[in-house]
Amino acid sequence: MKVLFVCLGNICRSPTAEGVFRKYLAASPLADKVSVDSAGTADWHTGKAPDPRTCAAALKRGYDLSKLQARQATAEDFHEFDLILAMDNSNLANLEALRPANSRAELDLLLQRYDLPRSEVPDPYYGGEQGFEDVLNLLENASQALLAELQERV
Repeated sequence: MKVLFVCLGNICRSPTAEGVFRKYLAASPLADKVSVDSAGTADWHTGKAPDPRTCAAALKRGYDLSKLQARQATAEDFHEFDLILAMDNSNLANLEALRPANSRAELDLLLQRYDLPRSEVPDPYYGGEQGFEDVLNLLENASQALLAELQERV
């Protein structure tokens, strides 16, 4: 099973989702059965590391994002991944437009999939430090729900 997390620039939300979920996977029986990646719908930050504020907030909770590099989502991702999870409705719409007709991937909005209190992961880029903490809280909850789903499916 292959999971892809997607936000706009792949420097805040989706790399955080990837890092959090990787840590949850590593501590589960699915560690060798599920792989994870992240991407952005825009190409602004391709090849760059996650935002330093994202990395700092994640590292305080034990998530190391230092080896991640931004990349842009491609039509090929819909053939490579089983599950593609968007952080917000705007990126979901961008992914729907990119999705090839013969796609095999499931495409969904991450928080809405698990009926969490919010339907979208807010972009913390233009906000303060609390925004990065809020994103981590949301993504930890979503990661727990995703792991439970995959344990039933895999």
